[in-house]
Amino acid sequence: MRLAGKIAIVTGSASGFGRGIAETFAREGANVMIADRDTKGAALVSAGIGKAAVPFTCDVALKADVDAMVAACVQTFGGLDILVNNAGVTHKNQSLLTVTEEDFDRIYAVNVKSIYLTTLAAVPELEKRGGGSIIITASTAGVRPRPGLTWYNGSKGAALTLTKSMAAELAAKNIRVNAINPVIGETGMIEQFMGMPDTPENRAKFTAGIPLGRFSKPSDIANAALFFADPASAFITGTAIEVDGGRCI
Repeated sequence: MRLAGKIAIVTGSASGFGRGIAETFAREGANVMIADRDTKGAALVSAGIGKAAVPFTCDVALKADVDAMVAACVQTFGGLDILVNNAGVTHKNQSLLTVTEEDFDRIYAVNVKSIYLTTLAAVPELEKRGGGSIIITASTAGVRPRPGLTWYNGSKGAALTLTKSMAAELAAKNIRVNAINPVIGETGMIEQFMGMPDTPENRAKFTAGIPLGRFSKPSDIANAALFFADPASAFITGTAIEVDGGRCI
């Protein structure tokens, strides 16, 4: 198993990409903390995985929650090797002039500030294990932004810049930092990204711009995260993989 003996936290793992990542990590031998605001959902995912997983209720935009999450992981499993900053939110696809200040603040708190908070809490624990891997779920929106999601796009652009800067600064501690850029995916946020009902006709409008002809799936993102968590990628840091079916070509 590729992650035997490893300990991971995956934020936003009660559903969607995070769930796929957590399940994949556990299948490959890791102990995983299922961290999410959705207490019930986290418990269900954890129960489905079994003894290799524990749920934890956490709002990644709150320092007290993040600190408690990392402390609980260390207390439960004995340390931390892998941190996946996956939790994210967006605003509905719409004019940049109509997004509310409340939505803007929440997007940057969850998508950007959370990276700061988890880094402060996790890096000292990763150091104790001799290094580790931080993985950030960014987005193709940060590479090839399109109208309708401007403020969300900006938050993912920040995530990509942070990935590179963190990688450069944390390399001396043997902590690698990499990002994944999914294209629009089969998750609970699909209608927000589309800005319209999730129908076959509307999906076709989006898949027309994806050369491989489909949306991303949790398994696609999980496989990329597994690569970055695997010691096989030990000499890779500061990179972002487009898991996008060719969308960014």
